[in-house]
Amino acid sequence: MLINHIMRNNSLPYFIIFLFTVSTSICSAQKNKVKEPDYKYITDDLELYSTIVAMDSVFFQAYNICDLDKQAAIYSDNIEFFHDTGGLMTVKQEILNSTKKYVCGKVTRELVKGSLEIYPIKDFGAIEMGLHKFHKNTEKEGTPSHASKFVIFWKNDNNTWTITKVVSLH
Repeated sequence: MLINHIMRNNSLPYFIIFLFTVSTSICSAQKNKVKEPDYKYITDDLELYSTIVAMDSVFFQAYNICDLDKQAAIYSDNIEFFHDTGGLMTVKQEILNSTKKYVCGKVTRELVKGSLEIYPIKDFGAIEMGLHKFHKNTEKEGTPSHASKFVIFWKNDNNTWTITKVVSLH
């Protein structure tokens, strides 16, 4: 119907010019899209970053070898552990019991290289965010594992760092 109207009114040249203009504009807009730069975290506080990376390493080394006493020393007595599938746990001993039952000898944690971000929290300590993978120890070495996100709240009390909150998302 539109084509018949265009043909009868001798407006085909105008219609072609219109289509050309619209298609050129669309192509030009797509061509000129600004590509967002890849995000790369750079710390503002190298000393804090190094401290939290070291604490992460100490804690998860204890986690990987099932040193529950070391984990207990690093967890705050007022721990809050948010797990996307397990829910909220607020009793340190229950977290340790759960770790003993479901993790010890069964799972190993691997930090995803380059994923850590550490942010200072004034008059408190720091927040650590990153990605890690959990490998089932019964699986063949090299079996792929899905990376998951985590957030850890670290409290600094006279240079004694403790974990007060964990958010674990799989």
